[in-house]
Amino acid sequence: MTTRIINRGRGPEIEGTRITVYRIMDFVRDHCSMTTIADELNLSEAQVQVALEYIAANRSEVEAEYDQLLLRLQQANPPHIQAGRAKSPDELKRRIHARRLKDVDRAHLNR
Repeated sequence: MTTRIINRGRGPEIEGTRITVYRIMDFVRDHCSMTTIADELNLSEAQVQVALEYIAANRSEVEAEYDQLLLRLQQANPPHIQAGRAKSPDELKRRIHARRLKDVDRAHLNR
């Protein structure tokens, strides 16, 4: 099977995985070997090689998009998102539990 770089709307990624070339960039910027990248991300060296070739062929575009991504990650969430966040791990657990109960109830109703 030939490894390809595809874009399903999240940015260029290794086909058959959810690993974007931006994730590979983390390792590239840390000067990691292909073997290290493959081991850390549970990829074949062939998959990593294709990602590295894509990065090399599109270096300026990938670098610019990666830098934008890093900037966006450093920004705080918008107020409407921040307001909906759980205030504690216990609150998050309660929300998850309530959601699961709701899903179970829906499943029973749909039988």
